[in-house]
Amino acid sequence: MKLLPVDRVTGLTRERFKDEYLKPRRPVIFTDLIDPWPAKNKWTWDYLIENFGDVIVPVADANFSKAGKHYLSPSAHMKFGDYLKTIREKPVDLRIFLYNILKNIPELAKDIKPFEIMDGFLDEYPFMFFGGQGSYTRIHYDIDCSHVFLTQFMTRKRVLLFEPGQAKYLHHLPFTVSCEIDLIDPDEEKFPSLQYLEGYEAMLTHGETLFIPSCWWHHIEYTDAGYSLALRASDSIALRARGAFNIARTFIVDKGMNKLLGPRWANMKVALARANSQA
Repeated sequence: MKLLPVDRVTGLTRERFKDEYLKPRRPVIFTDLIDPWPAKNKWTWDYLIENFGDVIVPVADANFSKAGKHYLSPSAHMKFGDYLKTIREKPVDLRIFLYNILKNIPELAKDIKPFEIMDGFLDEYPFMFFGGQGSYTRIHYDIDCSHVFLTQFMTRKRVLLFEPGQAKYLHHLPFTVSCEIDLIDPDEEKFPSLQYLEGYEAMLTHGETLFIPSCWWHHIEYTDAGYSLALRASDSIALRARGAFNIARTFIVDKGMNKLLGPRWANMKVALARANSQA
């Protein structure tokens, strides 16, 4: 596996972003995109705990992506403050996915401002993600096929990125937007296709924003316990249509077959992924 560093830029104009990153579909790290946001300095651990600690949030553990009753579902609910204290105090594999602050904690949405770096932002979907140190999100691409602008707060997060054409080397699981290979511990003997894999590596720190192009595969590690905000944008009707298809396929076909067949369905997807990697 070969990884290149992601460009890290300051003062990137809308025109340069379009020509150098959006059109060619290349990832980039903005160091200053959220400088005008109150959230940059306001969203500390203590602020979130003191002001929103009693909000009940859905929490997922390691079973989130495993076949069974918790597949693609939260495993528990708890107070937001208790959750934040837990992940801050010790390494723990408890995460919050796709938490819409506009819907659930609208006060937080007042602390962010629309990006002007491109058109097509989906302002109704400001999603936050939280995780304990050492937890990670397995390689996937975003189901709705949007471009993602991922901003990190307070701590560090490591992201590996791969263009869509690398799917076969990652053992893309059919009917899903995920893969068999676990990049937290890549095994080239078990998965020889890893030797052909080429991508990018980014280490995000507080206040930095990573542009993840549409349909790019990404693996995310919580180097430290922390949280991030993802804003999404779409500049293509075709991508929106593909996103709608993905959502229907995943939540009707894949989730339905998982409930019906359980581990047998998971094994069928793995067999197809391995066959495709050798094609």
